[in-house]
Amino acid sequence: LTTKINMKFFLVASWFCSASAFTAPFVGNTRFSTSMASTATTSLSRPSLVEHSTPIKEGETIPSTTFKTRTRIESEEENPFDWKDITSEEFFKGKRTVVFSLPGAFTPTCSNTHLPGYEAAYEEMKSLGIDEVYCISVNDAFVMRQWGLAQGLEEDKTVGGLGFSQVKLIPDGAAMFTRGMGMSATWEEERGFGERSWRYAAIIDDMKVEKLFIEGGGVSQDYGPDPFEVSDSGTVLEYLKSKA
Repeated sequence: LTTKINMKFFLVASWFCSASAFTAPFVGNTRFSTSMASTATTSLSRPSLVEHSTPIKEGETIPSTTFKTRTRIESEEENPFDWKDITSEEFFKGKRTVVFSLPGAFTPTCSNTHLPGYEAAYEEMKSLGIDEVYCISVNDAFVMRQWGLAQGLEEDKTVGGLGFSQVKLIPDGAAMFTRGMGMSATWEEERGFGERSWRYAAIIDDMKVEKLFIEGGGVSQDYGPDPFEVSDSGTVLEYLKSKA
């Protein structure tokens, strides 16, 4: 008798487990579906912490994170690269740099104006006391390289190179640096990007924010317009000239 009861319990439990794998979960007495995500009080894909979308302030220290990059190696293969972890300190410590961040590689404003503007102004910025110019996006290293090639950037083919000769494209694939800067923005109904970086530019001097240029004055979630008024290369150049 005990064996039969146990067998029945096993069959019922198995049925519930397998059924739950193919049905939507319940929230209270309501079956939850992806169509409800946009009306839920807390969106599934929004930044989990308020500080992820609260911009860093001028004078504060930038986040210490690790970027998953691809570095060129000695190889005859078609893809002569290997993984290399590079920290914020390696990119920024002891340097005065320009950083501009954007919602995504291959997107219109980023490709037509934002990146080309900084590429064209690269040498002038260096002549004004800038050690390096970095472009950061919440994209992986593979996407960032292909975007640079599509943009016609000159590739740095030396072993250990950082990808390109002028503006360096830094992948922030897991958005760790972006969250630490308080620039995490999520687009769901608008564009369907998911979590990306809000558009901004900054002067970073030895790991501290010297000057910040944030589009719209702050981070907005699922925002329809794509403001591009203060993070452009021209605005940053004007600031650098005023401090030269």
